[in-house]
Amino acid sequence: MLHMLALLQETAEAAAASGKGLGLIGAGLAAGLAVLGAGVGIGRIGGSATEGIARQPEATAKIQTAMIIAAALIEGVALFVAVIGFLIQSKITF
Repeated sequence: MLHMLALLQETAEAAAASGKGLGLIGAGLAAGLAVLGAGVGIGRIGGSATEGIARQPEATAKIQTAMIIAAALIEGVALFVAVIGFLIQSKITF
C-alpha cells in the first residue's frame, strides 16, 4: 500500500510540473501572438494609409493623423498583452 501511495505522489508531482510547463508555453505563445498580430495590424494600417494618400493627396493630414492614432492604440494593446504574458511567466515557479 505504501508503494502505491508513493507512486501516486510521484505521478501527482509530475503532473503539476507538466502543468507549469504548459503554462509557460501558453504565456510565451500569448505574448508572441500579440506582438505578431500588432505587427500585421500596423502593417495593414500603413499600407492602407499609403494607398489612401496616393488616391487623395489633399487628405494627407487627416489620413496620417488617423493612422498614427490607430497604430498607437494597436501598439498599446500589444504591449498590454505582452506584459500580461510575462507576468504569467513570472508567477509560475518550479
